[in-house]
Amino acid sequence: MKTIILCGGLGTRLREETEFRPKPLVEIGGKPILWHIMKIYSHFGFNDFILCLGYKGSMIKEYFCHYNLLNKDFTLTLGQEKEPIMHNDHAEKNWRITFVDTGEEAFKGARLKRVEKYVDGDTFMVTYGDGVANIDINKLLEFHKQHGKIATLTGAHPISRFGELIIEGNQIKKFEEKPQSDGKPINGGFFVFNRKIFNYLEDKDECDLELGALDKIAEDGQLMMYNHNDFWYCMDTPRDFDYLRKMWREGNAPWKIWKN
Repeated sequence: MKTIILCGGLGTRLREETEFRPKPLVEIGGKPILWHIMKIYSHFGFNDFILCLGYKGSMIKEYFCHYNLLNKDFTLTLGQEKEPIMHNDHAEKNWRITFVDTGEEAFKGARLKRVEKYVDGDTFMVTYGDGVANIDINKLLEFHKQHGKIATLTGAHPISRFGELIIEGNQIKKFEEKPQSDGKPINGGFFVFNRKIFNYLEDKDECDLELGALDKIAEDGQLMMYNHNDFWYCMDTPRDFDYLRKMWREGNAPWKIWKN
């Protein structure tokens, strides 16, 4: 089953990082956040990816084209045209990745439409290139199969951007992050779609996914929500970037569900 990852946005709210590289290549713990997302799917056996590229997409191509050299020990004999001799392996050796240039200015719906020809099954998965979660992909797929409608999105309950003060009198005892205060889920990505969704999309840059296709699919009674009431986080701002790096550095990264 194909997993499509939307990697083409400008990432303007993370401009300090994305001025020089696309947001999916911004690193958490020495690895691009895109790699972290792919590891989540790979943990459940889904290793066939389609990357919808746009802004600085060539850098994503280059990263994976040089992946073996970046992640293996090797011996290189200078002055000879022989390939480097690799000495070890990595856990991502079975990943199959299709790179598709979907346009610098395209909205997400257009990007999705432009990879239709590479989707060869009735069911496929889609997610954003900046969100991680400890989601059970198998349970998500089972939910989608049971309801039989065109689309499933994952309802997430993000950590609030404001901390909660634990106090006694006027003395602060603890400052901690807390779940979203109103309890309402948001669109967390991690979609499952039937290929009928392509009938709701157009090959035009202005074709959106959320404010176009998903709106219409919801009106048609064909959109369902899988409730993920556990860890989910989106790297949207410098604060988000720092928070995810801190979690990884401290060994407290709930989205790391893989072993190696």
